[in-house]
Amino acid sequence: SVYMLFIMGKIVTFGEIMLRLKSPAKERLFQSGMLESVFGGSEANVAVSLAIFGKESEYVTALPDNDIGRAVISSLSYYGVNVNSVNKEGRLGIYFLEDGACQRPSKVIYDRSQSCLAVTLSNEYDWKNIMTDATWFHLSGVTPAVSQIAADCAFDAIKTAKQMGATVSLDLNYRKKLWKYGKSASEVMTELAKMADVIIANEEDIQSCLGISLRNFNTTTESYCDLCQQVKKHYPNVKIVAVTLRHSYSADKNGWSTVMLGTEKFYESTRYEIENIVERVGAGDSFAAGLIYGLTEFNDEQKSLEFATAASCLKHSICGDFNLSTKDEVIALMNGNSTGRIQR
Repeated sequence: SVYMLFIMGKIVTFGEIMLRLKSPAKERLFQSGMLESVFGGSEANVAVSLAIFGKESEYVTALPDNDIGRAVISSLSYYGVNVNSVNKEGRLGIYFLEDGACQRPSKVIYDRSQSCLAVTLSNEYDWKNIMTDATWFHLSGVTPAVSQIAADCAFDAIKTAKQMGATVSLDLNYRKKLWKYGKSASEVMTELAKMADVIIANEEDIQSCLGISLRNFNTTTESYCDLCQQVKKHYPNVKIVAVTLRHSYSADKNGWSTVMLGTEKFYESTRYEIENIVERVGAGDSFAAGLIYGLTEFNDEQKSLEFATAASCLKHSICGDFNLSTKDEVIALMNGNSTGRIQR
């Protein structure tokens, strides 16, 4: 496998981390006047998970030069992430989260316009230096949705990563509420996808970002295999397409599985039935981190997919944006230890 070359060296991610303010338990926002605060953001979530798995993980971002920015750095450093931030006057983006229950969906409200990341110009990051020794670069579709400036940064980051020989993964991560600065998701994401080696998405992301629809065949397997083949046909540089499949019975109970068109074959993962979900925010990011880990550690695409799927299944049991599951816990679930019995 092409990826075994990349065991050594750092994995770089770039994007915006936000202050997340969530109503306690399953309360509505401001129902009791209490909000729980943590930090989170797509690429930061990936960086934390990779660091916990034991990878050399570097997160590039822009932060306010104040106590809040410093709290972000110490929060990420705690998990072993090397934070490479442009520190400046300004604000940290915020998002409010109301956790759904039963038939009531979760709700996210963004308050992130003019954040440090949204206004930091590409030449304020030393991309060449950042990508030196990087064997992998990861970006999500959230970053280029934040502002035109952030989109320019995303392009420069990916171009530099490619020039320096890093593998590039792109999680399409479509966020309808964010694309507000005059460009559509498809205008921007189709150009970024041309430079990716690995694309991670769900069916809606592929439709909204790349304009490629799921066609109906006799079986779900055939339909998703065709979807992945269409992506590869339109983007000949892409070597791997991985798709998450969430079956939502309610906010508390989901079926979770994934598929992947690898370098040569199409793979399907184990399907997990997840009940009494603690939190589903960050599940896609934990899948991306698990896949990057698998592709750089195992010379086996099916095993990489199973690792990523088990990692993202476990994320549903953890509150906060970050997947705090360890490599050993993920491998135990992969190997069929799914009863949740006390480990004594």
